[in-house]
Amino acid sequence: MSARDRLTDGLYGVGWGTVKKLPEPAAVRLGRTVADVAWKRRGTGVRRLESNYARVVPGASPERLAALSRAGMRSYLRYWMESFRLPAWSTERIKGGFAPKDLHHLTDGMDAGKGVILALPHLANWDLAGAWVTTRLGIPFTTVAERLKPETLYDRFVAYREGLGMEVLPHSGGTAFGTLARRLRDGGLVCLVADRDLSASGVEVDFFGETARMPAGPALLAQQTGALLLPVTLWYDDSPVMQGRVHPPVEVPESGTRAEKTSVMTQALADAFATGIADHPEDWHMLQRLWLKDLDPARAPGSQGAADGQGTS
Repeated sequence: MSARDRLTDGLYGVGWGTVKKLPEPAAVRLGRTVADVAWKRRGTGVRRLESNYARVVPGASPERLAALSRAGMRSYLRYWMESFRLPAWSTERIKGGFAPKDLHHLTDGMDAGKGVILALPHLANWDLAGAWVTTRLGIPFTTVAERLKPETLYDRFVAYREGLGMEVLPHSGGTAFGTLARRLRDGGLVCLVADRDLSASGVEVDFFGETARMPAGPALLAQQTGALLLPVTLWYDDSPVMQGRVHPPVEVPESGTRAEKTSVMTQALADAFATGIADHPEDWHMLQRLWLKDLDPARAPGSQGAADGQGTS
């Protein structure tokens, strides 16, 4: 393990070992302080966050974007402070920490016994939402985690999420899809963060007026297993309770090839995500490149690659 990997793993270890012992008001203050320091330094992540917000809030002034990125960093650090502390939260604290709207879409789907897929963007705290599902509703579920470096950090995340009642599968390795399909055919629940493609083979969607790529997995699983596909959006308000909404099901088109159906369904997910992000942009924690114009300069208007049709597909 490199020195950088040891440092990264050690910092996360301190977070989980120390922050969870702090009184909640102290953890809130710490998160806000760290967020403000990071925002003032304007590192790569902050600049990328601001660039992404410029797509979400077109025409926003530089002052508006700066205010959004500051609020976004505070929301992002709230996510981390809550996540570090979740293992120490009482059952009642978890049950009272989330207030989703239109939950009947999920509970009716589970009662039907065909399996349910919840697809979420990187909004607010998806780990808290998951802990609420396993604790308040008593429904176990399966999810997928990106393999992080160093491996010890990935192991920490897996242990953390398994401790909250989740079954965690590695994103890489090629076996996750089959396991997810089996869980759904058994009438189970699968939860996937699905606004950023990690495979470079995702589906192109229109997202805030530009082309992005999102994972095909949720739509393919719904088609293959007959499971219900439900978008979910989350947000924070001024209270300690996270808010959320379970959106109506994304239907499988009656006609078309598998690829065509997948494209239509993934676009419907993107549209649902966009409504939640547009309403609460500061809670969208996207500090990475997302749109194809950012991932591949050849997609930018006027570039030779775009003119020649050589952009990434």
